[in-house]
Amino acid sequence: MSTNLAKVETTSFSRLQEAPSFALHISERKLLLSIGDLAAMNAALFGALSLRERVSSSSEAYLQWFLLVSAFWLASGLLFDIYDIARAASTLRSLRAALSAVWLSCALFLFTPYVTPVFPQRRLDALLLPLLATIGVGAWRLWYTRVFSQPNFTQSALIVGAGWAGRTLVRALAKINSDSSAHTIGYHILGFVDDEAEVGSGVEDLPVLGGRKDLVRLVQELRPDELVVAITYTETIHDEMFQAILDCREMGISVTTMPLLYEQLTGQVPIEHAGRALYSVFRLGQPATHRPYKALRRVVDLVLSFIGCVLTIALTPFVMLINRFCSPGPVFYRQERIGKGGRRFSLVKFRSMHVDAEKTTGAVWATEDDPRITPAGRLLRKTRLDEFPQFWNVLKGEMSLIGPRPERPEFVEQLTLQMPFYRVRHAISPGITGWAQVKYQYGASVEDSQIKLQYDLYYIRHEGPFLDVYILLRTAMAMLGFKGR
Repeated sequence: MSTNLAKVETTSFSRLQEAPSFALHISERKLLLSIGDLAAMNAALFGALSLRERVSSSSEAYLQWFLLVSAFWLASGLLFDIYDIARAASTLRSLRAALSAVWLSCALFLFTPYVTPVFPQRRLDALLLPLLATIGVGAWRLWYTRVFSQPNFTQSALIVGAGWAGRTLVRALAKINSDSSAHTIGYHILGFVDDEAEVGSGVEDLPVLGGRKDLVRLVQELRPDELVVAITYTETIHDEMFQAILDCREMGISVTTMPLLYEQLTGQVPIEHAGRALYSVFRLGQPATHRPYKALRRVVDLVLSFIGCVLTIALTPFVMLINRFCSPGPVFYRQERIGKGGRRFSLVKFRSMHVDAEKTTGAVWATEDDPRITPAGRLLRKTRLDEFPQFWNVLKGEMSLIGPRPERPEFVEQLTLQMPFYRVRHAISPGITGWAQVKYQYGASVEDSQIKLQYDLYYIRHEGPFLDVYILLRTAMAMLGFKGR
């Protein structure tokens, strides 16, 4: 009898593995979007050139043009954040961001005369590429939101654990989806599997479907694409549940953990749900490219900080003149901060507050419409020009262009006691800008600091050239859009 049962289970496992699945993972959706966008942009360029009888289907003379328009597109796409999954799933937001990237990349391409010396020759020619690119990319993005939001392409998941971690994950998905349905970004939670919750009860508006004895059966019936283990301390998982998870993996079901999925969805490390799993908080070991990346990064820091120091010198007389009328006093402001390895250093900024602004209050966070900020300081903060003197800190090696923002010692002591892993952000050099700065608002409370810490830890786990370029482009966008504070 046991042999027959084994045969039945083996057969059902086999059927589950062989069943075709068209569900798209988050990373696959981003790759699909980028391939479609690049294809539309290059097809638009080919069409524009063909209409001018400049190329044929076999011509290779203008390969550099296609490479150039692709490079401009990728840079513009990062600038407008067009590969954010939630944005890409919304027709209006996707079109608005993608078409902004189209017009910027076309403008950059058409105003590069040394690479495109004979294109365009007439004013009408200049309209061909933006027109065809708008039609092509717009149609592709519209088709994507219509087709790939269908259930056949939606990734489904069962969450193992209906406790704090599981509920946090569901709330994060709900926030990403905003007022839209749970299928908006192509990720659908079927329900929870938990031993302690009552079967049939609801948790965050999702059903508890069973316990550890039901997991394999539920996977066979519901055929989820993924299991999400949302148990903070995985060493406490019951042996039967652990074996059931292994059985599901043997059936070909992808298995992930709540912290890893939360990262993919939000760009944050969920410090409260990582337990003591160090691999969930920071990168263990270093890739072979780590030393070359760090060396290249320091070279870039030196070059750009030197240019930044020159610009700071040029700006100083104007800032001094404006401050003279708005708030007489020193043009620069120095403040002690905590840097790499917990070392203290003196951070330099253009003064944006009244002299002795904290004389009576002590160290407090800046707030929106902070009365301590001068009229000139408000403009400096909006454009982030007040940060320019920090290029001197970068040149001295106390800071980097990109990294967690250095915090004041008074706040570090307070936040270290309240948040696990807070000092991990001191593992790398602090930056003028960073992942938290381009993804979140200005921190003005302990709660904000925790969210920003989660972004900082994500950057420390994933730091690399691509992420650095993205942060620099998004920072430039914030400066041009007067989004500083």
